[in-house]
Amino acid sequence: MADMGRRGGAGRALRLAALLAAAWVAGVCGGEFSILRSPQSVVFRDGSWPIPGERIPDVAALTMGFSVEEDLPWPGLGVGDLFHRPQATVLVTVKGVDKLPVKGVSYPIENAVPFSLDSVANAIHTLFSEETPVVLQLAPSEERVYMVGKANAVFEDLSVTLRQLRNRLFQDSSILSSLPLNSLSRNNEVDLLFLSELQVLHDIASLLSRHKHLAKDHSPDLYSLELSGLEEVGKRYGEDSQQFKDASQILVDSLQKFADEMFNLYGGNAVVEVVAVKEFNSPLSRKTRSILQASQSKTENPYNLAYPYNYDYSVIFNIVLWMMIGLALAVIVISYNLWNMDPGYDSIIYRMTNQKIRMD
Repeated sequence: MADMGRRGGAGRALRLAALLAAAWVAGVCGGEFSILRSPQSVVFRDGSWPIPGERIPDVAALTMGFSVEEDLPWPGLGVGDLFHRPQATVLVTVKGVDKLPVKGVSYPIENAVPFSLDSVANAIHTLFSEETPVVLQLAPSEERVYMVGKANAVFEDLSVTLRQLRNRLFQDSSILSSLPLNSLSRNNEVDLLFLSELQVLHDIASLLSRHKHLAKDHSPDLYSLELSGLEEVGKRYGEDSQQFKDASQILVDSLQKFADEMFNLYGGNAVVEVVAVKEFNSPLSRKTRSILQASQSKTENPYNLAYPYNYDYSVIFNIVLWMMIGLALAVIVISYNLWNMDPGYDSIIYRMTNQKIRMD
């Protein structure tokens, strides 16, 4: 009886540990980062390595060939071809679901915090300011839009406000004429919000297909879209409802079609990524510093050690090193030639002087 009691206690302990581990994983890994399409120059390895939510913009920057401030020790991203970078990066954020059954490589998200691709957009503006690349950041449900460069002329007819999106859905060329709604309704505002976001995806690919020359220039393009219509459908009907299931399947099909269209428009040289997150976790605490903390940090470093070098240290070091070596070699070569120079034959000053003496 005692053995059976001990076995029962051990079994309950194992079940409790499993539940705690599952709760910890659900709390830490709250989303999924998927790669729908990518060129051969960008390598994503198969594996279940979790990606920190705040480092997703760094993944987008590295795939486009830009540098980041901190190293990214994430094994999911390989080196790839450094001389052939993708011409476009498309990142779609879907709120309201932990994962989507899309085709491609997927990784769990660790600590799903809100992020933006502003750093990638700034890098594109800095390096390709004269070529005016396409930069489009759009959140239809929040009526938030940011267009820079050639996107102002290409996507000026894109519906961005809720009223424009509603009117766009009831036009003849909308997706309502070809999309199977199933349990979704055209008379419900929540359903129309979800369908309007799918209409935006269709219109972006359609407008870009009319200006294919933008996908063939030398400047990289950036598309960042945030979709929250599925989240509203889940709040309205429940996640176990048929409407939510139909909306999820319609969204997966639309995302896959959108990824294929954007990938083909850029000639197979584009990265299409999807971030599915149930809800973003707000940071537990912000990193702040006070005067007292600054004074305490000075006492913790009694040896006056130097601060760690930044990311550009190796670049600056190589520039200065090879410049000094080149200057040193130039001085040696010039000094050697001057030392072995024959004043009577190699110097134009002595030649002119000798001719003048002879003439006198």
